[in-house]
Amino acid sequence: MTDISKITEIQDWIDIVEKDTYKCSKDQKLLVKHVKKCFKNEKIHVNTEQLSKYMHLAKEYVPFDLFPWQKFIIALHDCTYWDDSGMPRWPDLFAMLGRGAGKDGTIAVEAFCLTSPYNGIREYDVDICANNEEQAMRPVQDLTGFFEEPKILRKIKKFYDWTKEKITCSKTKSTVKGRTNSPKGKDGLRSGIVIFNEIHQYENYDNINVFTTGLGKKEHPRRSYYTTNGDVREGPLDDLLEDAEGILQGEEDDNGLLPFICRLNSKEEVDDEANWTKANPSLPYLPNLLAETRKEYREWKKNPERLPAFMSKRMNLTAGAKEAAVTSWENIKATNKELPELKGWSCTVGIDYMKTSDFAAVNFHFKDGDKRYDINHAWICSASKDIPRIKAPWREWVKKGQLEYVDDIEIHPSVIANYIAETGKKYSIAMVAIDNYRYSLLSDALARVGISKEHGNLILVKQTDIITVVPIIDHCFLNQYFHWGDDPVLRWATNNTKVIRYGRQQGADKGSFVYAKIEARSRKTDPFMALVASMVPESKIKERPKIRKVRTITL
Repeated sequence: MTDISKITEIQDWIDIVEKDTYKCSKDQKLLVKHVKKCFKNEKIHVNTEQLSKYMHLAKEYVPFDLFPWQKFIIALHDCTYWDDSGMPRWPDLFAMLGRGAGKDGTIAVEAFCLTSPYNGIREYDVDICANNEEQAMRPVQDLTGFFEEPKILRKIKKFYDWTKEKITCSKTKSTVKGRTNSPKGKDGLRSGIVIFNEIHQYENYDNINVFTTGLGKKEHPRRSYYTTNGDVREGPLDDLLEDAEGILQGEEDDNGLLPFICRLNSKEEVDDEANWTKANPSLPYLPNLLAETRKEYREWKKNPERLPAFMSKRMNLTAGAKEAAVTSWENIKATNKELPELKGWSCTVGIDYMKTSDFAAVNFHFKDGDKRYDINHAWICSASKDIPRIKAPWREWVKKGQLEYVDDIEIHPSVIANYIAETGKKYSIAMVAIDNYRYSLLSDALARVGISKEHGNLILVKQTDIITVVPIIDHCFLNQYFHWGDDPVLRWATNNTKVIRYGRQQGADKGSFVYAKIEARSRKTDPFMALVASMVPESKIKERPKIRKVRTITL
């Protein structure tokens, strides 16, 4: 067992967080608590000799002093081990920091340490992976920049050789190389560590899986994920955030993941400059970066739409949509609540689609007091020309049964109508709602299953109808009344939707709002708009019969 109070690389950061030397996020306070608990209760240790040598490398060959948070990460991720197996205690690192904090420099230092003889493992290759060549190669260029400093060039050449593409330690034969997303030729990787740079850009796990299949061929396999926040939702970044939050809240075992998250605790904190260190712990040491952040903040306050990345990149908080969001991402995530048994309940049904050769959705909507329960089903058509543009892991959703793939020229109207008829057998459908402009294509198919205006169980939804439900939907989000189960497709579609003024160019009532797509082709909104349609006739839902309690009298 290691007394971490005597290890300055760990204790210095703990002191900064606990003593509020400068403001740190609640995630950091929880992480410090978690780390201290692990060292107290687990049979783990820090290899202090290795850590000392890594710090020596940084001091001798890196042209800047490491920040306290960087030393903390290296000590835990690269130098802490289980007593019995000798395996790394935290082989996986998730580091989310604000832009400018020094992620690329940290990657370069970590690559330097792990390829050096002080790691003790030959051919411990460091593969730095990213969506584009610039992000993959930047840490490699940083490291060669360290080496090419005139005062250390001759000395370092005794240990390392390098080109523009690759760095090799001549003593260990370990290499550092930047790699982009193309899976071609990745099967032969024998990585010691795979480092993902800016993972917020990853839409799915395809390339992550390719890059990590080579792990395990070398001792002490590791993964590092360095990133700012971003705009791609329901992808690997959100999964990492969800896992990290579960670990920090003590809800689940960390399974070897060290979650180092720096972000504002709330959006309101942005107006106090002292809070910015919560997102970027390097700010106290970088006056030029602080000045630039101040400048961007003033520009953002004047025109948030012109600088939407300020909150997501500098402060690491998602703003939801780049335009006026339906609600916060936190409220959207809160919809992931278990659905009760709804069999026999009264409900409404909403339908939405732009083209049957693209995307379509149906929503079954239930209400019990303030609580709303929704069962959403969506289809994607193989003929959609927008598929290459969709920034979401839709293939994984299809595999999991969360999205239905239609391999045909269109999603035939009968597919939608038959789904409603078949699913509706479990419930009592009070009304079906569909956009006024979409009705003509589906009218015959719906009529064949008994749904039509003539039957009195179908209404056509107009924009003026949607105006009336926008406040109700907003109310439900703010109070987290929505229960959607685990439906990533509906959450994604909701996050793709913006709120706009109705008839703003015609001088309409300034308090009237409707919904619109953030981006016309890549951000599908059909599942959410099906929910909106289903809420228009919400008053038709019959109240659930209350079960009367029978009073028992004992004689």
